[in-house]
Formats: sequence, structure tokens, C-alpha cells
Amino acid sequence: MTHEDRRPPLIGISSYQDAAAWSVWNQRASLVPQTYVDSVVRAGGIPVLLPPQPGGAGHLLDALDGLVLAGGPDVDPARYAAAPDPRTGAPHHARDDWETRLLRAALARDLPVLGVCRGMQLLNVELGGTLVQHLPDDSHQRVPARFVRHRVDVVDGSRLAAVLGPATEVSCYHHQAVDRIGSGLQVTAHSADGTVEALELTGHRFALGVQWHPETDPDDLRLFHTFINASRTADRTTGRTAGRTGSPPAGRGTSQRETAR
Repeated sequence: MTHEDRRPPLIGISSYQDAAAWSVWNQRASLVPQTYVDSVVRAGGIPVLLPPQPGGAGHLLDALDGLVLAGGPDVDPARYAAAPDPRTGAPHHARDDWETRLLRAALARDLPVLGVCRGMQLLNVELGGTLVQHLPDDSHQRVPARFVRHRVDVVDGSRLAAVLGPATEVSCYHHQAVDRIGSGLQVTAHSADGTVEALELTGHRFALGVQWHPETDPDDLRLFHTFINASRTADRTTGRTAGRTGSPPAGRGTSQRETAR
């Protein structure tokens, strides 16, 4: 085994740009919650922050072993051909564009992808799915900046079930959810109210999205460990082109939120 084989995998974490304050400064900065960085490190990876930028997604993914699409603001409804609900947040075009390019490049290279909250929703939208723009009040997001704890039930036989078992307690903070399922995606977890809690992309080495925030639980790194282990298998000598040669085609799936109840 070479030194290259033994080194920890390089994990890209999508970040965003926002106003920030530190020391005597108050200006725009590239940000990501430290919990993502800590989770990748504790699970055995080396985090690399990926702030929105005009180009370079393909070159970056050629150098990385895995991609985390972090949580954040609402995905622009125009991306799934919907008019914005009055309760949908203002679009973040730069971040939507950047993360979509990162996701396409990762899928084209069969690179492991873990989508968290918004990241799972973006995965669904990129593959032709749609979103519920507002869930019933006080269901999955009650108090600003405070996570809601609830149980999710995991589909037997799924990759997620092999990691978490038939059910688990999670921390969530979202007012939108997956509606019509994107092409090639399978629903692998639900909450009691029927909300889609996890998606997996069939035919891919590791492409999994969860609606909750696993990075906020330092005592449960099972999902991050599994993702990091999948990232260790990346074939750096072939440019990771042995899998898909392009992003999977967007398709029109079917809404499963009601049928899952």
C-alpha cells in the first residue's frame, strides 16, 4: 500500500457567501458551519471548503474524493419550474448555480456525494424532482435557530438501513421538503407525517441525501463514517470516469409524500 493509498480522503464541502463579523471586521465572507468541518475530520477525512465561484467545478472534483452538499437557504423554485410561494426565501442564484455544477461534476465522476437538508433537495431538483415549498407550521421548524428532534423510519434493505438500522432519532430544521421524486432516486426514509427524509441514487457508488442535519450530532458519526469510507475507494488514477460519463438525465418522477403516509 502506497502513501497515496493511506492518506485520508479529501472531502469538498459546499459553502456560501454572507455577511459576517469577526474582530473589528464586518464584511462578506465565505462560510460554512464548523460542525460540517468537525464531522468530516472526526470521520477520517480532510475537509476542503468550496465557496461559490464562476468556474472550476470539474477541476476541483478531479482533485477531491467526495462531496458534501451542505444545508442552507431555499432552492430557487424556478429550477423546478414552479412559481415561488410567498413563504419561500429569496433565491441565492450564485449558490444554486455553483452547487449544481459541483453536483453534476461529482455524479459524472461517480464521486461519493452526501446531501444534507438543502443538499438533498438540490439533488432531487437536479434529477428532475420538485419540492413542497412550505410544510405545515411548527412541524419541522418551530423556533429560529433551534433544531427539532424526531424519529425517522428507514426502508429495509437500503444503504441507509445498513448504516442506521430500521429507525433513528434525528435533528431537523427545514420548512420545505421533497415532493415529486427525481429520476433514479429512491426514497429510503420517512418521518411520521410522510415527509421524505432520505433519498438514494441507484447505480451510483454513493449518492445519498438526508433531510436532517447529521453534522450536529457529534456522538453519532455513522453516516459520515460510511460516506468517508466510500470516498476512500475513489480511483484517482482514472479521473473517476469509470462510472457515469455525465450527470444522469433529469426525469419526471412521481410525488411520494402522500403515498408514504
